[in-house]
Amino acid sequence: MKKQNLFSAYVLIGIGIYFLMKQFNVPFLTKFHGWPTILIIIGLALLLHSYRSKDYHNLFSGIVVLGIGVHFHGLHNYSFWPNHWAVYLLIVGIAFLVRSLWTKQDLAIGFISTAIASMFIFSETIPDWFKSPLKFLKYIDKLWPIAIIILGIYLLKKK
Repeated sequence: MKKQNLFSAYVLIGIGIYFLMKQFNVPFLTKFHGWPTILIIIGLALLLHSYRSKDYHNLFSGIVVLGIGVHFHGLHNYSFWPNHWAVYLLIVGIAFLVRSLWTKQDLAIGFISTAIASMFIFSETIPDWFKSPLKFLKYIDKLWPIAIIILGIYLLKKK
């Protein structure tokens, strides 16, 4: 099978398993009867395709799609799941970290994104005695789109 057909094959197999699972109404898998599961399947197909074809630059998009699918699945099914904008930054940071394991690129961006996202996600649950040094997060919380724009411009200019 050609490498171009691998991704299509993985998606078709995953979608087939998904609809078969829905047809037979497997009791312990009913939480996966939703559109986030389709995103998870596409993300897994991208990851499998990346590993099998040894084209590790697709790892980034695979992790992002998989992460968004897992995030929406968590929002729909678990009350403890965080519903914060920084979850998306965390997903992108993890995608950079995973891709950097194979391509040796953008490791610093992955660490910085993951650290910033973790600070924002967990800043709501930290003890009061630790909140005073983190008051700057209120300002950053309003201006975070500027950081994403700057990061995007940096990635465009980077060779």
